[in-house]
Amino acid sequence: MTNKEIRISYIEYNGIDELKTDDQELVKAAIAATATAYAPYSNFHVGAAVRFEDGEVVQGSNQENAAYPSGICAERTTLFYASASRPGKPMAALAIAACQGGKLIEEPVTPCGACRQVMAQYQLKSGMPMRILLVGAHKIWEFAKVEDLLPLMFDSI
Repeated sequence: MTNKEIRISYIEYNGIDELKTDDQELVKAAIAATATAYAPYSNFHVGAAVRFEDGEVVQGSNQENAAYPSGICAERTTLFYASASRPGKPMAALAIAACQGGKLIEEPVTPCGACRQVMAQYQLKSGMPMRILLVGAHKIWEFAKVEDLLPLMFDSI
């Protein structure tokens, strides 16, 4: 038997002003996307923005449905739209933000397991690490690659 360990590291910023300019723009796009969320049941408005390798940014938001399984998270909305509208274009970074009661939530929002797997798939498709920025009101967490959020991600197909 061998005992193994998985470690992750991430950077914690104390606010948007500590980010590089292009990351500031990406975070602002994710925050702005929260305004387009359709969340009449949870009142949890999530926005996401993906930046392609060439600098272009696209946004998406969560979309709820009375039949709960029919809704979709902001991350998947954004990634699916990005892939469908710009096939083959590598995705370099993804920012995720959430608002409740019209205010950015205190702690950085973290993606669900299904969204993490979708993020992993698009990172594999892009052939390069996808940086992840998780946004909170007073801090932002930066992960260098999806594996830092989803160790041992499924990629066996």
